[in-house]
Amino acid sequence: MRVQYVPVEYAAQSWPQVEKFIASALNYGHGDYTLEQIKLLVCMGQWLLTVAIDDNNDVHGAATLSFINYPNDRVGFITTCGGKFIANKELIGQLFEVAKSRGATKMQAMVRPSMERLLSRSKFKSVSLSNNLMSSLLE
Repeated sequence: MRVQYVPVEYAAQSWPQVEKFIASALNYGHGDYTLEQIKLLVCMGQWLLTVAIDDNNDVHGAATLSFINYPNDRVGFITTCGGKFIANKELIGQLFEVAKSRGATKMQAMVRPSMERLLSRSKFKSVSLSNNLMSSLLE
């Protein structure tokens, strides 16, 4: 499998393929946004849509990222992630590369405990135990 971003001009027509993965990620969210709001943010280019695809271009997972600019860093924040997306270090690395290609110098994500354990095997480290915020410097 490989990770690639979906250009904004293809986001609307790709949405039916990724909607179930994004919707499943909302089960673990805190109600910060709805599925319709995510689609709008992606289709307007405010958030980046990424997909995990196989050699036949079948989608096995999807994630969305927002970007936050700080004085010293541009942070790629994983807003949703569903399906077989971040299943191993290789796919996490590919997601990092997509974010880096968009100028990110760090990655962050709010995660449930099981995902925290998975991400800790990669470059992520927990930076706040109270709300499961994880962060990683992109090298």
